[in-house]
Amino acid sequence: MSPQLQTRVGLRRTRFLIPLLLVAALVAVFVLDKTFFPPPMSAFQDRREMMDTWVTVTVYDRSPKKAEAAIDAAFSRMAQVEHEASIFDPQAEAYRLNEQERLENPSDDLWEIIAAAISDYSITDGTFDITVEPLLDLWRYKEGADVQFWELDPQTQQEQIAQAMTLLGADRIQMITSPDKSIILEPGMKITLGGIAKGYAVDRGIEVLRRQGIEHALIDAGGDIGAFGGKPNGEKWELALRNPKDQNSSLVTFAITDGAIATSGNYERFFDPAAEVGHIMDPRTGYSSHASSSASVYAASCTQADALATAVFVLGPRDGISLVNSLDGVEALIVGYEDPQSIFKSSGIDTYIDQEKGGQ
Repeated sequence: MSPQLQTRVGLRRTRFLIPLLLVAALVAVFVLDKTFFPPPMSAFQDRREMMDTWVTVTVYDRSPKKAEAAIDAAFSRMAQVEHEASIFDPQAEAYRLNEQERLENPSDDLWEIIAAAISDYSITDGTFDITVEPLLDLWRYKEGADVQFWELDPQTQQEQIAQAMTLLGADRIQMITSPDKSIILEPGMKITLGGIAKGYAVDRGIEVLRRQGIEHALIDAGGDIGAFGGKPNGEKWELALRNPKDQNSSLVTFAITDGAIATSGNYERFFDPAAEVGHIMDPRTGYSSHASSSASVYAASCTQADALATAVFVLGPRDGISLVNSLDGVEALIVGYEDPQSIFKSSGIDTYIDQEKGGQ
């Protein structure tokens, strides 16, 4: 090949290689930029109505597509729990268990919820009891009834309450493991999972977010809250505890990085128009509990926090704090009933309270 031809071939090769080198350089710059200067974490949030409340899922991530997919997956998982644990949906397992008093081959979710509830019944000396449904059914508004239960004379009320209380006791639920799993209720018994299923659903939603690669998230299901990772800037998740007597003010602000906080209170939901019969029943008396205005519990799981918040609310400040102080990894704050400004704390709850934002 002549020198002139070699020169022309070399020039053509050079003209061909230069664009390739430029593209490679741009790709390298893009990769290095993403590696050493990634896009900032942004907050993504969705709020949906489910489990008889509003549920909000908040996550931080760099990718909107990833965040939105993770949030959708968390809501789908929680909806699955709601479907299995509802006592009002004829297609739900819990509904069928109440109707048939026996359920063969229950889902893992329902099995785990009821197993946890039985354990909590023992831990709380019966103040958390999922078999309280016959009592709740007495107090609920009856469409078309001439007289509602709360309007009955005290003696008639007491007679019916005494009869309903013969059906209580979560320790009477049978959980058979062999040859197949089955759950059995005694004749007349019925369960309600309103005091534990939301917490369990939050835990399952949190699991999904972790599996989707989310590193910072919080789920709030009407006061049952699970969180992990704090915020990307190192700040903690802040959760204001409402003043029972003033919905526009808060008593304290909880601050957590990981774990769960659940609050039970009788200041929003009532059976009667006079707002005297709250929705949280004391299984020991058959009447609405007036031992506390609200009770907040911190625990590692929202399932545990949810159930214990109900029990602590029923137990009241003295016995509730005594119970919590006996449990590892659990803390509580209880607001008094007669004086809602009176706050009672477990030994370590201040660890999870922001003292600069209303801590008491």
